[in-house]
Amino acid sequence: MTTPSRMPEPYGQGGSANLADILERVLDKGIVIAGDIRINLLDIELLTIKLRLIVASVDKAKEMGIDWWETDPALSSRARRDELTRENAELRERLARLEELEPGRAEKKEAP
Repeated sequence: MTTPSRMPEPYGQGGSANLADILERVLDKGIVIAGDIRINLLDIELLTIKLRLIVASVDKAKEMGIDWWETDPALSSRARRDELTRENAELRERLARLEELEPGRAEKKEAP
């Protein structure tokens, strides 16, 4: 009599796992790939490239405290709108300061 093993069988040995199962497992747990590329010439560092890749579901990423896409204007319409609102407010403040410095100048330009 054999006892059932507690460890799951590796893929390809008896159990069949399709791509969807593997992807679901990776997104549920998350995976991190990290690496550095350094180019040196005569012990002088010319170039360093640090690569970091995290593959996870959005929910898992938020659990880990990763939510940069929510504040990136290129990826979020809300962030883009917030950035435009902030920029508009800054420009209005600058215009108001300029008009305070030379209050008559704006009126002179409008008159023919």
